Amino acid sequence: MTELEIPTCTECSSTALMDDTERGETVCQSCGIVVVDQMVDMGPETARSYDDKVGLARASGTMTYAQHDLGLSTKIASTGKDAGGNSIGSEMASTIKRIDKWNSRVRVSSNEDRRLVGMLTRLGEICRGMAFPENVLETASMIYRDLDTKAVKGRHIDSMAAATVYMACQRCEVVRSLEDICRGFCNPVDVRAKTKLAARYYRDMRLNMETSPSTSVTMDRRISQIANITKTDPRVERLALKISERTRGGGFAGGKTPQGIAAAYLYVASILRGQSVLQRDMSTVAQVTEVTIRARCKDLLTSYRLSVTLAPA
Repeated sequence: MTELEIPTCTECSSTALMDDTERGETVCQSCGIVVVDQMVDMGPETARSYDDKVGLARASGTMTYAQHDLGLSTKIASTGKDAGGNSIGSEMASTIKRIDKWNSRVRVSSNEDRRLVGMLTRLGEICRGMAFPENVLETASMIYRDLDTKAVKGRHIDSMAAATVYMACQRCEVVRSLEDICRGFCNPVDVRAKTKLAARYYRDMRLNMETSPSTSVTMDRRISQIANITKTDPRVERLALKISERTRGGGFAGGKTPQGIAAAYLYVASILRGQSVLQRDMSTVAQVTEVTIRARCKDLLTSYRLSVTLAPA
């Protein structure tokens, strides 16, 4: 068994030592002698600015699929000084500049690399513009990398990026429609055309991918999304979720728009709770017509008999 060696004072052999972190010294509390005058700081390095943080870095950045080189690229600084802070001569500076130019050319040398750089850049712009979580961007990047080169060659970059982000949202259980994604980065006049093209790309992606590309978004998440945007009372939302759970698996929702059914659940729950929720607000958020909401409510009330027990006041 290894015995731990307890540090003691060199003068009085006392073990009552105190570390002075401001001066970097270890002082004996009994006789006051400085035992260690250059104490090793085991804590992290302090960076007062971003430049200091970069200068104190001991390793590269985090590995990420959102960059074509996985975030492990080599960057050649153009500060004109070496590691010791000395100025570099003109001949060496010209050599370093030439090396940096060839390094950037080698990183993106083929058509596939240039296509990948453009698509990953577009995916990052869409995800950051719509404030998606970081895992959505990583998932979208992985989905695009898994696609066959022939499946993406010649495709429109915006519609292809929208289809990829939509599939990533489904995998990460983020409730966003394809039209919402296209509306986030397209001009209003181009939303319908790019959404239609992105839907076609999405169907092709699902056919070409070997594994199951996505998981369906549950009805509970759709109900919660509409309730959060319309600021519906939590009690109405809980009742809508309970109605959805009780009517699940009965064939009522077969072949119907999930957003319309979720809006119908919320509207019926608000009526049972005695609260006024406008169909116009529901239809705007769910992106369905008021006629669709009324039709789904009629189907729900025709297929099931709802009974509500009121708690005593």
